[in-house]
Amino acid sequence: MIKAKARAVDGPDKPFRVAEINRRDLDEYDILMEIKYAGICHSDIHTAHGEWGPVNYPLVPGHEIAGIVSAVGSKVTKYKVGDRVGVGCMVDSCGECENCQKGEEQYCLKGNIPTYAGVDRYGEPTQGGYSTHIVVIEEFVLKIPDNIELDKAAPLLCAGITTYSPLKHWNAGPGKKVAIVGMGGLGHMAVQIAHALGAEVTVLSQTLSKKEDGLQLGADYYYATKDEDTFEKLTGRFDLIINTVSASIDLNAYLRLLTLDGTLVNVGAPSEPLSLQVMNLIGHRRSFAGSLIGGIRETQEMLDFCSKHTIAPKIEVISADQIDEAYERVLASNVKYRFVIDISTM
Repeated sequence: MIKAKARAVDGPDKPFRVAEINRRDLDEYDILMEIKYAGICHSDIHTAHGEWGPVNYPLVPGHEIAGIVSAVGSKVTKYKVGDRVGVGCMVDSCGECENCQKGEEQYCLKGNIPTYAGVDRYGEPTQGGYSTHIVVIEEFVLKIPDNIELDKAAPLLCAGITTYSPLKHWNAGPGKKVAIVGMGGLGHMAVQIAHALGAEVTVLSQTLSKKEDGLQLGADYYYATKDEDTFEKLTGRFDLIINTVSASIDLNAYLRLLTLDGTLVNVGAPSEPLSLQVMNLIGHRRSFAGSLIGGIRETQEMLDFCSKHTIAPKIEVISADQIDEAYERVLASNVKYRFVIDISTM
């Protein structure tokens, strides 16, 4: 077994601690990555706190992983030692079902294997990127373009693909009016991607405190949702709304902002149920939908798109000893806009 240094949490109310975890020996199609950076996603916090269901502790979160190939299995053909690579939210799938065959492994009918808080094909619990090394089969490893720095590449493996996938699927582009709800880790990526796709982009945030950032990143308009006039002004305006917040919002208010045949897509995943009035859908043939990351092929497409358009997250690099503080700041919306752990500090 390969030993890796890590940061683990032992329960929903426990702090992170220094840990040592085992990574499996390389199988013939496996890649050993030396992790350089790992982003902190709101999903890490939900899972570490046990908000999405029972967790098999101790847990090492992290599914925004960037690093360098340090060893390869005997039959690996896609990568070599020294390559710059990334791993996102999943590390395996059945590879055989209809969805996997379409390149939509995130919707594997047998259930994809998440990077952490899952069970791998060998029956062992998966542990994530808050660690020095990880072993992953080559099909679930992404090539990071040379012009994207590794620390900025890490959040693209979740925040980037989580927003890119629905924007592409619902055809954001020239002539489309797109609203992004929330100007956080996901939202600030959605603004850049929607702008690069050619859409008219509006940010809907609680206040105007991040307006300057939003406009610099490509937003055409920026509105405060705490302003009572906002929802009246924007009624029936948008073809597509991407909701990035991981908390409960008034879906009915946002549905009324959609035009005929408009769609509101949730990518934020609050732990509490959401509710809506069906008449807000029926009245203008509107849709309410959800979207979960993207497949491996689409994730590579996203990385190449970000490389071409010079898109990158705004990050704050922290040490491994600052994870608990970072979690608190994420929950307080006190980060611009993604924390990234420097794994050399493990």
